[in-house]
Amino acid sequence: MDKHSTEESIINNFYNPSDIEKRCQKKWEILNLYKTNEEFEKSNKFYALSMFPYPSGNLHMGHVRNYVITDLIARYQTLKGKNVLHPMGWDAFGLPAENAAIERNIKPSDWTRQNINHMKKQLKQLGLSVDWDKEFATCDEDYYKWTQFLFLELYKSGLVYQKESEVNWDPIDNTVLANEQVDSQGKSWRSGAIVEKKLLKQWFLKITNYADELLKDLIELEDWPERVKIMQENWIGKSIGSEIDFIVENTQKSKITVYTTRADTLFGATYLAISPNHNVLKDYEEFNFKNDLDKFKKLIKDKDKTNKTKFGFDTGLKAINPINNDSIPIWVASYVLDEYGTGAVMGVPAHDQRDYEFATSYKIQIRQVISKGNLLTSEDLSSSFEEEGILINSNQFDGLNNKDARIKIAKFGISKGWAKAKIQYR
Repeated sequence: MDKHSTEESIINNFYNPSDIEKRCQKKWEILNLYKTNEEFEKSNKFYALSMFPYPSGNLHMGHVRNYVITDLIARYQTLKGKNVLHPMGWDAFGLPAENAAIERNIKPSDWTRQNINHMKKQLKQLGLSVDWDKEFATCDEDYYKWTQFLFLELYKSGLVYQKESEVNWDPIDNTVLANEQVDSQGKSWRSGAIVEKKLLKQWFLKITNYADELLKDLIELEDWPERVKIMQENWIGKSIGSEIDFIVENTQKSKITVYTTRADTLFGATYLAISPNHNVLKDYEEFNFKNDLDKFKKLIKDKDKTNKTKFGFDTGLKAINPINNDSIPIWVASYVLDEYGTGAVMGVPAHDQRDYEFATSYKIQIRQVISKGNLLTSEDLSSSFEEEGILINSNQFDGLNNKDARIKIAKFGISKGWAKAKIQYR
């Protein structure tokens, strides 16, 4: 036997990972090695928290990756002399647990507790520096009573309200999905079902009440990466603009309100685009939108089967552009969302890429109203939009710098009663 084979044989005889690790972990448990010291000086604490795993029944390598990273951080801080709190819990509520229990014909609580026990044993095999005395599950009454308490406090303070909103609906799990849980084929990452768009009444929190405070305090986060602060700022999405009312033609009872930061382009609005759930469609059911709506919603569901990224249909309704009294068509469009703004946008195809693509696809009029001394052809518009310049084709506002015109047109609309100043948050 050569030297290498002999060394390998000795290692195999003396190093048995499962045996050694089990004995070490047992000793750590007896010594309470990772128990949090509650009496440690308050200024020297460190809190290491991983995302809680959902107790589906089995760990996978994604779990191992997450919890080993946090474990390394916790151990490093301990070596630096910090009193580390490194707990573990279980994200144990939700319809997936109920559906899994229904499939197995057992109680959701039984299924969840079985999975927690099994996954806890798996996690312990990793030898993580977790204080298991701090373990809890979100389905424990001692935990969820505090989420209920907080909700009620928010409700009493007027910070909670209900409204209808379009959601991603998984028809198999019968649950709402975040956009991130829907893949590029429009399927649920959990069940694999084709995700449906559904209008549901939901609870909302008025976080916009604190948007300005959140934006201002981003400056205080000196140690945050700049790109993260920019992402946070974009998520809040504060914009200062105007709400503009477009009266539906041949009626005084119905109007469509749009929000825009570009009042300077109002003369260039040649159509309105609304979401498929806009109230105006309910007000004018005699126009018989049902067939078109059904086709439209089918296309939304099967986006990969159409060669258009933006599509819609002409409702046959007209609206009056208040700045020039032009009659413009009202379209249902795929790029208009219920949950953002008013569920309606004014289409200005000469000065917006999204509007341009939609207008050219359906041969809707394009009118340039901002210029740097040149009139743009359709070919020019497809690659370059004038966003700054002098107003043209804008009646009494011709010749104004568009930034000045933005303020003047908004004020003009306010004085006439068809516009109002509005701060919008994403």
